[in-house]
Amino acid sequence: MAIVRFSPWREIDSLQKEMNRVFDNFAPYLNGEEKGIVFTPAAEMEENHEAIELKLEIPGLEAKDVDVQVTAEAVAIKGERRQEVKTEEKALTRSEFRYGAFQRIISLPARVKNDEVKAEYQDGILHLHLPKAEAEKNKVVKVNIG
Repeated sequence: MAIVRFSPWREIDSLQKEMNRVFDNFAPYLNGEEKGIVFTPAAEMEENHEAIELKLEIPGLEAKDVDVQVTAEAVAIKGERRQEVKTEEKALTRSEFRYGAFQRIISLPARVKNDEVKAEYQDGILHLHLPKAEAEKNKVVKVNIG
């Protein structure tokens, strides 16, 4: 059995690096700012035999501020929540609203007919109806050896 020398300084150094990593992740909140924090809309997906139903939670936006692009395998959603500019001079002590651009790409569990997608945006929920494409038939190919 090998003898391993215990070094408390190595353990303290490891602990310090871990604590630095944790505080670096929360540093934007410590100053009351959210630098580098990206808004990612929550998603919910249901699949049935005919289609995939995808819902995204993006409150506070208008339909014109959202860009949706669909391929046969994925959905890309981009948008931007802009901060309102007020002319009144008010002292603001804290704001938890997130502003700025966001983007989310969601891989789909099955191929869809991207030219037949239907979208509806109501009450901050984007609902996408993605009809499934017919499954490609397996082709049998004879392979010659030699």
